[in-house]
Amino acid sequence: MTILIPTWVEGQLTPVEKLDAHMRGLRHKAVSVFVMAKSKVLIQRRALSKYHTPGLWANTCCTHPEWDEDPAECALRRLNEELGITGLIPVHMGQVEYRADVGDGLIEHEVVELFIAQSIETLPMNLNPDEVMETRWVDFFELKQEVADYPDRFTPWMRIYLEKHADILFGNLAAA
Repeated sequence: MTILIPTWVEGQLTPVEKLDAHMRGLRHKAVSVFVMAKSKVLIQRRALSKYHTPGLWANTCCTHPEWDEDPAECALRRLNEELGITGLIPVHMGQVEYRADVGDGLIEHEVVELFIAQSIETLPMNLNPDEVMETRWVDFFELKQEVADYPDRFTPWMRIYLEKHADILFGNLAAA
């Protein structure tokens, strides 16, 4: 199945095949969601079948929106598709841009709409094994320390979010 994602080509937003966009390092749209239970963050370990960064820990979910898809709708769709999570209300926290080598000659150059959704730790989930191999709740401060101690266990974007954009995502927690 060919997946086309909104990508800038010569300054024009254009549908481009996802793998091609990553091989060429083209700037493209993305959505990232962080589900929180007070100071705890729900993180996922990416399935080993993912074509980049398999087996690494990432934020709750992330994806590329479909052409003309509203970012908030995209966030809801991917919470359900990846984790079987429904009923949450993601709140838009802002937009960031990053560029990162994700291995095997692939580059993520994303313009990301960031979302936070509040929940409880007993949130029902039904993990999609093609997307996610496991999840866990981790305290924000423990997560920051774990990423600092073992950066190779985490996706490049997770490291970037915690290092450069924690204030946007985690507000008062990040300031403490």
